[in-house]
Amino acid sequence: MAASDNDGAEPTQKSNRSTAALIGAAVAAGLSCLATPVAGVIGAAGVFVIGALGVLLAPLVALILLFGGGGSADPVRAADDSLAAAQGDGKGALDPEQVPEGLADSIEEAGKTCPQIGPVVIAAQIEVASGWDPAKVGANGEKGISQLPPEVFTRYGEDADDDGDTDATDEEDSIAAQAAHVCALAGQAQALLDNGQAIGEVLDLTLVAYAVGIDEVRRAGGVPSTNEAQLYLAQVRSLFAKYQGLGGPPPSFPPTATPSAEPTGD
Repeated sequence: MAASDNDGAEPTQKSNRSTAALIGAAVAAGLSCLATPVAGVIGAAGVFVIGALGVLLAPLVALILLFGGGGSADPVRAADDSLAAAQGDGKGALDPEQVPEGLADSIEEAGKTCPQIGPVVIAAQIEVASGWDPAKVGANGEKGISQLPPEVFTRYGEDADDDGDTDATDEEDSIAAQAAHVCALAGQAQALLDNGQAIGEVLDLTLVAYAVGIDEVRRAGGVPSTNEAQLYLAQVRSLFAKYQGLGGPPPSFPPTATPSAEPTGD
């Protein structure tokens, strides 16, 4: 009987992974719809309404239940888990298989920098910023996997891996500076909430401040209704399920390379 149970384990796991991958894609697609401020998504103060995700994702989840539920996978449970992750606080456990080898510990440490964020948030931001490409150079001089503006890295950068050099193209240094910057913004976002200058969730305000600046959050009194702010928030949240191990098999990553002087990304 034991041999029979083991024989069935691998197909079941693959089926679960396949269904989770479909659901992860549906979550990402549904969240991307939030890039355009539509009725029912943007409140009077321009606040990102997470509850609207259920409406946006309902048709996509229905397709998954119809076509993605083969084998013994439970697509309903997987859909619920993925949606909950997208709506959550990003503090779930990081799946180390979803990040490049050797970086899981640095990301875990970065996620402990302040109580407002977790490692899943850090990982999701990195994917949006660079796709984990340590050689990426941005149009405005951003370097490394976190793509921090040069002045931000100068402020928060440190020799996180004790190699004697503080370098934006060093993954560990970049991740540590990213976490310090995010946490500084989280403190400012919390102050806006405490002072009644903004409404919403501190994580949402922090993420959009990372993308468009805390002054834009202050002016909007919450999450701005601009495409840039909405799209960034949607992109990052859509990846929470993946980095909690709900979004499919481990990905491949770009190789480490010497950064170019010319922009290499969008």
